[in-house]
Parts: sequence; structure tokens; C-alpha cells
Amino acid sequence: MTAEDQKWSFVVAANRLPVRRVREGDAAKWVPSPGGLVSAMRPVMSGNPNAVWAGWPGVPGLGAEPFDVDGFQCHPVSVSQGELQLFYEGFSNATLWPLFHDALVPPEYHRTWWDAYRTVNQRYADTVADLAAPGAAVWIHDYHLLLVPGLLRKVRPDLRIGFFLHIPFPARELYIRLPWRTEIIDGLLGADLIGLQTPLGADNFCRAVTRITGIKTTGKTIHHNGRTTQVGAFPIGIDTERIAGLVADPAVQARAVEIRQSLGSPATVLLGVDRLDYTKGIEVRLRAFRELLAERRLSVDDCVLVQIAEPSRSQVTGYAEVRREVEQLVGDVNGNFGVMGRPVVHYLHQSHPIEELVAMYLIADVMLVTPLRDGMNLVAKEYVACRPDNTGVLVLSEFTGAAQELRAAELINPHDIEGLKSAMEAAAHRPSAEAGAAMRTMRRLVRSNTAQRWAERFLARLEASP
Repeated sequence: MTAEDQKWSFVVAANRLPVRRVREGDAAKWVPSPGGLVSAMRPVMSGNPNAVWAGWPGVPGLGAEPFDVDGFQCHPVSVSQGELQLFYEGFSNATLWPLFHDALVPPEYHRTWWDAYRTVNQRYADTVADLAAPGAAVWIHDYHLLLVPGLLRKVRPDLRIGFFLHIPFPARELYIRLPWRTEIIDGLLGADLIGLQTPLGADNFCRAVTRITGIKTTGKTIHHNGRTTQVGAFPIGIDTERIAGLVADPAVQARAVEIRQSLGSPATVLLGVDRLDYTKGIEVRLRAFRELLAERRLSVDDCVLVQIAEPSRSQVTGYAEVRREVEQLVGDVNGNFGVMGRPVVHYLHQSHPIEELVAMYLIADVMLVTPLRDGMNLVAKEYVACRPDNTGVLVLSEFTGAAQELRAAELINPHDIEGLKSAMEAAAHRPSAEAGAAMRTMRRLVRSNTAQRWAERFLARLEASP
């Protein structure tokens, strides 16, 4: 059997492969792709010879040949430069992303974007249909591929199809603004099982189905066209074993000591780790920090803020403006409150390997996770997993999926800057014993709902679906 003829009993389809192709000079190499999906799926896929992952390799143009990584096969799907602009930067990230994040910025609706989205989704569906063995389990991921379940169902009714949405599903009053709302619902209903991060997301989806199609749901079961689609909440976890190994690594621990010393060994380190995105609330926390310093409720003599803003979607409309605003705020805070050689905000607009992030988590006395809207937010869970001594305080937006589990965090409304300021001030001064009880509770939750457990729960439910 040739590689082209091989069929797989477990097929994963996502916008990106778990690795991406980058060029270094005249050479090209594969490096791990960023994002929570890759880290969550790694334990499920690694060493599984019956698994294949279909996705874009990270560079426009013709797809590369299939290849193996971590004991499973990757099958590149080609996306042209034009499709990248229309399907990815356009419909996925300037239409769906803002709409599904409570329309924090106005979504744009363009027919050319929609046409490209349909074309690319059809290509993914065709690819999966070719890769899947008879009766295979297929797991499709996220908002880039909302049409794939329905397109795949038409040509491969024998498959067991699961879909997981990693971002929020909006209230139906927002969702029905979408001109192609019916087509996307039809696409999703091609799945046997639809997973969302929270019960609210599952409720929102079922309400949208009823509003648009008239189909009544029984609990979270949707009967349509002689078939059944189940809907459920499956909060995603992290690879806690990998994090624990890094926390115990002497090199990571030494790096943590080095970072704290480079910051001037402050009494309190506040940390933010985010993609540079308007949903993450970076500007809000910078304004809150600036006001706390101006009101002398926090002191530049004993606290610093480290803000990691990883580059994200720089070609999408609005992201350059977010970067400009964040960097102006950083300059304003440092210009007004920093001293020579000792800025009060350390801002890094760059990606960091997980080893470096763990070292930063280890030194963070206060972790600021303050998105305006987020499906889950795995940074919050990673921070908790990096606190084996149960120290540290997590300031967490109640508009994240993580807030549904990490109730012992310092929960805040990121739209309420006074409330955020009070939480940051209290976190910076919280007694260790009080902080320890909350962190122990959160660590138990994070360790019990790992990425492996998340995938096992979803796939077991998919296998049992009628």
C-alpha cells in the first residue's frame, strides 16, 4: 500500500498542522505551531500510528508531502496567498472572530470572503474524505472549519464526526446578524457530536439552532433529517505532566532566578501573557496599573509588571491599531513612573518557548488574565500548574471559560476598571496563607481535568453517539 492509498482510523482536521514550516536562510524546517490546540492534542496524537492530522503547513501555496511527527502523520492542506487573505484574515478573523467574541469590534461581512471560506472548507472536507478509513472517527476543530462536518457528511455518511469549537459561541441575538447563519448551522449539524468550552456556549448554540431552523432540541440533543447531533460542554485542559516536568527542570528554575534578578529582584512581579489581540484586555490592565501607580496604591520601588504580547494576525484589520495603543500605554507608564535603567513595565512583543514561559510563571506573584471575552484561556491553567508551592494569585476575568472552573481565583469584570484595580492591589498584598488555600483548590481542578482527560471524554462520547 502506498502512502497515497493509506487510510486512517482517526483523523484530526484543524486550520493549522501541529508544526509549521519556517525558513532560515536558504533552508526550511518544521517547528511547533503556537496555540492551545496543539498542546492539548499532543498527548492524544503522539505515538498513534493510526492517526493523521490534516491542516495548513503555515506557508501559502502548494501543500508539502505528508510526513511523520511524534509518531503520527501530518497531511498538509494547501491554501493560496489569495485564499489566506480572504478565508483566514478575512472571513475567519475579521468576520467570525469578532462576532463570536461578543462583537467587541464590528464584524465585516463580504461575499468574496464567504466564497473563499466555502472553497477552503470544501478542500478540507475532500482531504478528510480521502484520508479516512471506513467508519473512522473524525475530529474537526474550530471556527475556521465550521462547514466541514456537513460537507463531509454528504460524501462519507459512514464516518463518526466530532466538532469542537475552541472560542465562545455567541448569544443568538448576535449570531443571527451573520448573513450565512443558516449555512453554518447546517454545516455544524453534519457532526454527530459538537463540543463547546462551557455550558453557556452549548446553550447559545442550541438556541441559535431553534431560532434559525425551527428544530426543537431535547436537552442538548438535536434531531434533524433522520439523524441526531448531540451538543455538550467539554472544557479543555492542559498537559500537566509536561508542565510539571518543566517546573522541576533545574535549567528552568535557574532561568527563573535569572529573570527575577534581571528585573531588579522586586518584591512583587505581576505578569501578563497574551496574544496581541483586542479580546485579551491588555490595554485595560495597563490603564489599571498606571492608575494604581499614580494613586500610590502600588509602588515602583517594590513591583514591576511584565507583559508578554505574542505577535498575532498582524495582517488582519485592527491588529496594528491594538499594538500601537498597547505600546503607547507602555511608554506612558514607563515615561511617567520608571527610573533610569529600571522600567516599571517590561514589555516583550515576541513569541517565547514554553520553557521560558514556565520560568516566567514561576516568578509571577500575581498573574493577570483579564480578557474581555475568551473561550477558555489556557494561560490561567498553565500558571496554576506552575505553582507547586501553592503561592501566587490569579486575577481572572469572569468572561473566560477558565473562570467556570477556577472559582477560587480573584474573579474580575474587565470592563470595571475600579474593580480590576482593587483586585490587582489586593493580589499584590495578599497573605501567603490566604493565597495558598485558593491555589491548592485550583491546582486540584487543573490536575483532574487535563488535556488527555478532555480528549478522552470527548472521544468516548463521540464513540457512544447514536
